[in-house]
Amino acid sequence: MFRKAKNIDSAFKHIKTFSLVLITGVTLLSGFIVHKSLDTVKTLQSKIYVLANGKALEAYSSDRKDNIPIEAKDHVKVFHQFFFTLSPDDKLIKSNINKALYLADETAKKEYDNLREQNYYSNVISGNVSQAVIVDSIVLDLNIYPHVFRFFGKQEITRPTSVVVRSLITEGVLRNVARSENNSHGFLIEKWHTIENADLTIKNR
Repeated sequence: MFRKAKNIDSAFKHIKTFSLVLITGVTLLSGFIVHKSLDTVKTLQSKIYVLANGKALEAYSSDRKDNIPIEAKDHVKVFHQFFFTLSPDDKLIKSNINKALYLADETAKKEYDNLREQNYYSNVISGNVSQAVIVDSIVLDLNIYPHVFRFFGKQEITRPTSVVVRSLITEGVLRNVARSENNSHGFLIEKWHTIENADLTIKNR
C-alpha cells in the first residue's frame, strides 16, 4: 500500500518535472519564433524598390545619420557641376544654373548675378566656349552644425584655340532643409564663396 503511494508520488513528481521542462521549452521556442518573425517583418519593411531604366532594383532604407557624409558630399558635388558646367547654349546654361540655385542660398545667386553683369555667360556663348568641372575632393566637418565644407576641383575651359585648366577651391556651410524634387539631398549651401580660381595650364589646340 505504502509502496504504491510512493510510486504514485514519484510518478507525479516525474510528470510535474517533465511538464515544467516542456512548458519552459515551448515558451522559449514561442519567444524565439515571435522574435524572428518581428525581425523578418522589420527587414521586409526596410526594403524599397527603385525603378531604373524599366527595371525594379531592390534597395534598403537606412537612417539619414548613416548617409550624411555621402549625401552632403554629393550635394556639394552636384551643385558645383551644375553651376560650373557651361556650353555655348543659353537654354542649357539657364537650366544648369536654375538647378544649382535650388541647392544654395543667395550667395550663389549673387555670384551668378556678378558673372552675368560681367557678360561672362554671353562671352561663353559668343566665343563657343565649353566649361566642365572636375572634382578632386570635398572636405566636410561633421563635428559642427551647420557643416563646413571645402571643395577642391578644377575647371577645364575649352575655347576654339586653347584649353585652359584652372584650380577651383570654394568654401561654405551646409544646413538641413526639407527634401524636395529639386533638392533630393535635403541640404542647402550657405555662405558660399570662392577661395581660389587661378590658371594651372594652357594648351593650344
